[in-house]
Amino acid sequence: MKENWSPQSWKFKKALHQPVYDNVTKLNKITKKMKKLPPLVFAGEVRELKCELAKCADGKGFLLQAGDCAESFAEFHPNYIRDTFRVIMQMAVILSFASGVPVVKLGRLAGQFAKPRSSPIEKKGDLELPSYLGDMINCIDFSKKAREPDPERMIQAYNQAASTQNLLRAFAYGGYADLSTIQSWNLDFVKKSKQGSNFKNLANRISECLNFMNACGVNNHNVRQLSETNFYISHEALLLPYESAFTRIDSTTGDWYNVGAHMLWIGDRTRDLNGAHVEFCSGISNPIGIKVGPTTEHNELVKVINRINPKNEEGKIVLIVRMGAGNIEKLYPPIIKAIKKNKLKVVWSCDPMHANTEKAKSGYKTRIFKNILSEVKSFFKVHKSEGTYAGGIHLEMTGQNVTECMGGMQKISDKDLSSRYHTHCDPRLNASQSIELAFLIASHLKKIK
Repeated sequence: MKENWSPQSWKFKKALHQPVYDNVTKLNKITKKMKKLPPLVFAGEVRELKCELAKCADGKGFLLQAGDCAESFAEFHPNYIRDTFRVIMQMAVILSFASGVPVVKLGRLAGQFAKPRSSPIEKKGDLELPSYLGDMINCIDFSKKAREPDPERMIQAYNQAASTQNLLRAFAYGGYADLSTIQSWNLDFVKKSKQGSNFKNLANRISECLNFMNACGVNNHNVRQLSETNFYISHEALLLPYESAFTRIDSTTGDWYNVGAHMLWIGDRTRDLNGAHVEFCSGISNPIGIKVGPTTEHNELVKVINRINPKNEEGKIVLIVRMGAGNIEKLYPPIIKAIKKNKLKVVWSCDPMHANTEKAKSGYKTRIFKNILSEVKSFFKVHKSEGTYAGGIHLEMTGQNVTECMGGMQKISDKDLSSRYHTHCDPRLNASQSIELAFLIASHLKKIK
């Protein structure tokens, strides 16, 4: 256990992107209540994830981290969770079949309710209000009352996260992830597409392999991995009163764990070495993701990594790179060189979403598929040049048939955005685009083999 650290020690540091609660007494009452709530994950599961991530650092595994930009209270439905799970499973099968290595499935689910914003203020006409910060903090409705931070919303976020995690466990261990059912994973609106056809062909090949294995006596009745899967959850460690309330001592090891998620990450806006978020994450034993953007200073990043992972433990740090399609080949290599020079053990993961956001002519915030793909291609290209392993992908996506990102085989255009634009924050890939991207990533993984 780290000396001079506690779940509350972050309060002595500068905490960026935190809401200002008017009723501090109510906030304290809520956080006290949350400390007594059951955990969403267990320390043993977190250690399993860390072991799986360690394999992703040296080419013996690949990380697929995917899910919603920001979960919402209004769109909470079991079908949404099921469909996102199905698409992530499809993507994992595609990537694993291509690479020949296990894919670590990590959802941006069951806790992704808070978001940092570029501006603390949103203005419509003459009315100026606090920005929407995620359903855990305030409401997306544009009114004074809706935008007031309310600590009660943390309880609602926990309850929804618990329900989501319960359903994900049922899917992962209750037969839904059985490879013998792979033919049923395709969503209806994807089946008729080129991506759906490609996945069906892949599923047929896998089914043939399973039939052969069954004839040899190897089947889902005697090999757990054919009928079940490990599925982990993650979210950004942003709202620190919430995170600290779910940080508990593991009785078997005596170490601190955040039991609200298997993995947490620090955003590009909260990566300050002397800030509250780094302080908080430096004391917990969970794997920690660190967003690495265009403004990242190499020496500062090395210090942050050493602060969070002083023992240079494998599987502890995931560097989530979000440079932008036009910047990555110039800005990324020096960062890899700095990490290599200091012999730091990290998993390199590509986030091709966040630095490729733009405003369409129609006024909608969007992302263009070809730019997302371009950053992914450059990510693999740079790692090949540097002799390092491209260990993962980090995506904002949904299983729903949304029209939020432009392009792809569906050829979603500016005029299509308004038809099914449902996100509460950033634009997400839909199921069809996600599967298309998985096949494109798979082609790169085949070349590495």
